[in-house]
Amino acid sequence: MESARETVDTVVIGAGQAGVAMSEHLTALGVPHLVLERDRIAERWRTQRWDSLVANGPAWHDRFPNMEFAEVGPDEFPTKQQVADYFVAYAARFDAPIRTGVEVTRVARNNGAPGFVVETSDTTIEARRVVAATGPFQRPAIPAIAPPRDQLFQIHSSEYRNPEQLPAGGVLVVGAGSSGVQIADELQRAGKAVYLSVGPHDRPPRSYRGRDFVWWLGVLGKWDAETQPLGNEHVTIAVSGAHGGRTIDFRALADQGVTLVGRTQAFDADTVRFDADLAANLARGDENYFSLLDEADAYVVEHGLDLPEEPEARRVLPDPDCVTDPILSLDMNTAGITSIVWATGFATDYSWLEVDAFDADGKPQHQRGISSQPGIYFVGLPWLSRRGSSFIWGVWHDAKHIADHIATRRRYQAYHEAARASHEASGGGSDRGGESTGADVRRAGAN
Repeated sequence: MESARETVDTVVIGAGQAGVAMSEHLTALGVPHLVLERDRIAERWRTQRWDSLVANGPAWHDRFPNMEFAEVGPDEFPTKQQVADYFVAYAARFDAPIRTGVEVTRVARNNGAPGFVVETSDTTIEARRVVAATGPFQRPAIPAIAPPRDQLFQIHSSEYRNPEQLPAGGVLVVGAGSSGVQIADELQRAGKAVYLSVGPHDRPPRSYRGRDFVWWLGVLGKWDAETQPLGNEHVTIAVSGAHGGRTIDFRALADQGVTLVGRTQAFDADTVRFDADLAANLARGDENYFSLLDEADAYVVEHGLDLPEEPEARRVLPDPDCVTDPILSLDMNTAGITSIVWATGFATDYSWLEVDAFDADGKPQHQRGISSQPGIYFVGLPWLSRRGSSFIWGVWHDAKHIADHIATRRRYQAYHEAARASHEASGGGSDRGGESTGADVRRAGAN
């Protein structure tokens, strides 16, 4: 005999920053819900980041609005452990109904009844609504060009922890976003010969005229951009909070000893080939960098701000030899390369979510997180509602919008049920709905 299923209004899947934010807003609105997490709260911050990682934004900015970081100065960059502990403490503030150690294996429509069936490693749950809060970092993405694993040591950035993890010899780091740059820098400082494969990127200043770049993006309105610029879908952002927070400068990395190469194109036996796009990619990053400085300077003048000028920020180092005479192919044996670190990002994996909420490419179809499939929601994805969605504070605001939508749907549902009960109680007479049961409807909608 099948055991009784558990029932709940809303199931949130994932207890990272998105799931915790979602739970806070649902709790405030009185929405009965349950958060399911297959590991621990904020697990990816603990076990899918390298040992020395710090947040890419300062503590005053990269947090939820209602709680500051403990023992971290506002302009400091919290460590990965401090970030994870922050979310654990935040969830404890409102006693978030988080159930850890439970993996969701399947979500599907509840045949013959409203809502969905959520199958887990622990039990089966019926829910009116499901919020996918698993975020964008679900499956490490290693391109198909990767050579066979038995040729040399290969690892994705999510598995990288520290230089001691790699065998003796040189390293090719593929990908020059925030992760790739920081890992390449750490490996070079540890004494390894490092080749860094640089693709198209944006390169904001860490700070300018005494203000962090996150502040500049805020006052310039760039966090509120709702549409990603055309052609920028696969452009990374090179920014770091490491070493107290410094502007990423690829030419300075080259002077430090890192060899820059263009995008990795292909592997042929022991030879790796690179595109001839290194100089163009650096020029694009420079253009992004200087455009922000120009906008910041104009903002200072327009608003009469007393912020010190910083002419040194516009000084550009000479192009190193690896840029003026780029390496287009490299024999890895001759170069002594024994490892590859793939800092090539992640792909989403919604194979467990068997609902009609995806386009032909498998991407979620939604409007600000509200899915094309009624009752299904997404939160924690880049550009969910705007550019700021990628940041901790942006996730919090996106979750509030979704929670408000869920609460509104519950009020419609409560009215319908109260009106139907009134109709049946009157013996099938005229259904006056809100007129005869207005107080009941208001009470039901508040639950």
